[in-house]
Amino acid sequence: MGLLWSLIIGAVIGAIAGAITGRGNSMGWIANIIAGLVGSWLGQALLGSWGPSLAGMALVPSIIGAIILVLIVSFFLGRSNR
Repeated sequence: MGLLWSLIIGAVIGAIAGAITGRGNSMGWIANIIAGLVGSWLGQALLGSWGPSLAGMALVPSIIGAIILVLIVSFFLGRSNR
């Protein structure tokens, strides 16, 4: 059950990051989950574990890390949804 909860929170974090950057329209749920989980790891590695947390992920650093990840990946892949 813990893995399922982590995947759901990762998907929500990835969807929020995609919505904030404006590049989430082309991302599917699997990409949102990956962006959320990897972004969570990146954000907590760079910023620490502060703020509210769900499923072992600090939400604010996780969202910031996912935003950074989405921007970096979209820069290198050259996708622009504007």
